[in-house]
Amino acid sequence: MTRKQKRLAVIAGLAVVIAIAAALVLTALRDQIVFFYSPSDVITRGVEPGHPIRLGGLVKDGSWVRNGQDNVFVVTDGGAEIEASYTGILPDLFREGQGVVAEGSMGDDGKFVATNVLAKHDENYIPKEVVDALKAQGEWRPEGGAQ
Repeated sequence: MTRKQKRLAVIAGLAVVIAIAAALVLTALRDQIVFFYSPSDVITRGVEPGHPIRLGGLVKDGSWVRNGQDNVFVVTDGGAEIEASYTGILPDLFREGQGVVAEGSMGDDGKFVATNVLAKHDENYIPKEVVDALKAQGEWRPEGGAQ
């Protein structure tokens, strides 16, 4: 074998090793690459109880019940619904009809037990403090329109 052929063989061998490593990593992470699962995804995939996932969707109107720091609400994607429970203080943006991503796991009873709740907002979100400051200055333009 010439020197050039040896170099090409080493490069080809390294490429094969890197391809195999990438395939193994992607196979191992195929279920974790998704940022969150919708309620429909959770039901169709049959997520095992105790397996940590992120559940995302909208908080169903009229479903949020708060008793001290114990919160129960229903997450929906329009096709399926999953009841979720969370103990703790919810984010300020959390409300019915708004987007939510909850980290936790499914319980044996088919209900989601959240360990962390993240409230989502749309691209038009402006913090309350900024709205108050703009209103005080007379510069507030709701819905981004001109005055």
